[in-house]
Amino acid sequence: MIQTSFTQFASACLFVASMTACSNEQSNIAKQTEKNTEQKIEQVTVGFQKSALNLVVTKQEKWLEQQFPDAKIEWREFPAGPQMLEALAVGAVDFGYVGNTPPIFAQAADKALYYIAAEPATFKGTTVLVPATSGIRRIEDLKGKRIAVQKGSNAHELLAKVLQKAGLAWTDIQPIWLPPADARAAFTKGSIDAWAIWDPYSSAAILKDQGRVLIDGKAFPSTYLFYVASPSFVDKHPQAVKTFIDSLNLADTWVQKNPQEAAAVLASATGIDSTVADRVIENRPKPATAIPLDTDVINKQQTIADQFYQLQLIPKQIEVKQRVWPKP
Repeated sequence: MIQTSFTQFASACLFVASMTACSNEQSNIAKQTEKNTEQKIEQVTVGFQKSALNLVVTKQEKWLEQQFPDAKIEWREFPAGPQMLEALAVGAVDFGYVGNTPPIFAQAADKALYYIAAEPATFKGTTVLVPATSGIRRIEDLKGKRIAVQKGSNAHELLAKVLQKAGLAWTDIQPIWLPPADARAAFTKGSIDAWAIWDPYSSAAILKDQGRVLIDGKAFPSTYLFYVASPSFVDKHPQAVKTFIDSLNLADTWVQKNPQEAAAVLASATGIDSTVADRVIENRPKPATAIPLDTDVINKQQTIADQFYQLQLIPKQIEVKQRVWPKP
């Protein structure tokens, strides 16, 4: 009886060992298959703006070149998020950085994009400016005024909230749809009454063009900026997303430790004045790391999307979560 029990026990042990070995082998095969499925990256194209400090530093320090040693890294600068998302939608950009509003307009227009990470928005840097000598003192005074703004930008969203706070409708103002450089020229010439704009343009207008802050983002609940990606790229190279985000957070850590050097990098890379760069660094959230799109982030973005639909600024209602990257 003892012999029989021992034999049965030994057989059971052999069976378990065999199954464990089989399971390990299957796991190794799965990992190898995943590795083989991940296609070789030959080029990574990154879209950035002057406001994208983490990307500016990453570019300057060549951290993506180190992370993707076998790939060509191409950088493309855009004046604002809407233009960059147009490029991303057609596969001309793989990763990019935008405000809260551009991806809402893009999704409503059925443009291809994935949200891959969020970043806290700067409150002080996004403003509605008026000339220093302007008689506009209250947001209610914007009624009937010519206000420049980049359509589909985060400044567009700020202006929508400002009008709502003032009890005004879009029909109560004259929106002048201009990209930042053209809007700044119009502002300095006095051909517009106000300008809704973000950093570094807002800081430049305040320090160099006698701009006065009528209201800024501090008056409203916090929102986020976003890192986005081309679905066609990250579906082929899902592991590249983590590598990209790790580089951004390495840049942010460096900025927090070296604010003066970061301001110098920003000034050199973008051509803005050093005093403007200092103000941009001062306005920036601390830290400004790339974070996952959790429920809070998605809900806040959905609130903006719902508001824009109610105001008939986008043609249809959208669900933001449908464009959040389905991380493997």
